[in-house]
Amino acid sequence: MRHFLIFLVLSLLVYCQVVFAQQRPNIVLILADDAGYADFGFQGSEEFLTPNLDKLAKGGLRFTQAYVSAAVCGPSRAGLLTGKYQQRFGFEENNVPGYMEPSRLPDDEMGLPLDQKTMADYLKALGYSTALFGKWHQGNADEFHPLRRGFDEFVGFRGGARSYFPFGENNPNHRPEDRLEEGFGKFREAPVYLTDYLAERAVDFVERHRAEPFFIFLSFNAVHAPMDALPEDLALFAELPEGRQKLAAMTYAMDRACGRLFDELEQEGLLENTLIVFTNDNGGPSDANFSDNSPLSGTKANHLEGGIRVPFLMSMPGQLSPGIYQEPTSTLDLLPTFHSLAGGEAGQLKEVDGIDLMPFLKGEREGRAHELLYWKKENRAAIREGDWKLLRFPDRPAELYDLSRDISEVNDLASTYPELVKTLYKKLFDWELTLSRPSWQLLRKYEGDAMQRMDQYRKTKTN
Repeated sequence: MRHFLIFLVLSLLVYCQVVFAQQRPNIVLILADDAGYADFGFQGSEEFLTPNLDKLAKGGLRFTQAYVSAAVCGPSRAGLLTGKYQQRFGFEENNVPGYMEPSRLPDDEMGLPLDQKTMADYLKALGYSTALFGKWHQGNADEFHPLRRGFDEFVGFRGGARSYFPFGENNPNHRPEDRLEEGFGKFREAPVYLTDYLAERAVDFVERHRAEPFFIFLSFNAVHAPMDALPEDLALFAELPEGRQKLAAMTYAMDRACGRLFDELEQEGLLENTLIVFTNDNGGPSDANFSDNSPLSGTKANHLEGGIRVPFLMSMPGQLSPGIYQEPTSTLDLLPTFHSLAGGEAGQLKEVDGIDLMPFLKGEREGRAHELLYWKKENRAAIREGDWKLLRFPDRPAELYDLSRDISEVNDLASTYPELVKTLYKKLFDWELTLSRPSWQLLRKYEGDAMQRMDQYRKTKTN
């Protein structure tokens, strides 16, 4: 009898653990690369075909004021992965390694600092199986490898861009970080178009981990250059000019890949218990890949809305009602949102700038998750407070816009509200005092002077 009772208790414990694991939601984060704000059906495009993402938008929440923390890929991803403004740990708004600025460090020594925890670290500690499929761009050296940053599985490439086709004699990408890698140091090329292959591997991961909570980061390099598209996808957009045709075909392939993953989740009966997020890492580089950021001004690499406001979808049937969410949010919010949903405690998050969005999305909290948002690249910067946005430049006066009336940022109100300009300028400067020195860019003379003035101001405030 005693042995039977012990067996019964142990069986109940195992059963409860299995039930708890199954009840905890799966989390799927899908990140596009360099997509245009207007280049999706759910964003109003009549040229591009994105039926799977349109369906996701119809059944979930579409965010109209979602922001990234940087206007270029590397730092934007650093902020997303850590939930912090990346400048807090010296990841200045420059792409690394060395793509945009001369550096005082060798390329491979640049990456997400090892003392920073990622969303994968947090979710793995909560019992989640974690995987990254696609672009990493957080450091080429082995010490920065995804498998050492909280991910259990990795299929992708360490760098920032590469061909969508297998390497060959005519392939322009020959950097070591462009090689397709499975696990750690196992390099072999995909047998098919890369966007499709990444979806295949994500589907395989779901099949193998369907009985336990999992986190998938499907980090597409689509639709980043080079503009590689399949002939059969190009044929669907023959009426478009060549540049737009290639972009439309690449976007369609990415949507198809998303659809494959959505179908797998549904077939496994996991869709109801999976949070799906789709967004983009920065604004579209309209001068490089023919993307369209309408109605926003600006493009990738600047702080106008077209550089930092991104398409954003969130879906979790049964928990989130379909609709449109119109308050400002940030990709910094993803880490605390995921962490809370996975059963983590807010006190476990250290110095995180993001906010758990779920109480706002469910109507349990009113107001805005963020009254203030910041952006900075060297001495260019921006601040948004409420609906007011200030842009600071190194070579001309600041600009001020009311985003509630002027989403395209065409009516500069700085001369009309000089006191507001001063107030926002000071708040921006005070935020900068909380940041670390940039870790790798070579400071030009005017930047060095600005740093000296900043250090002097810090000393004055301290004294």
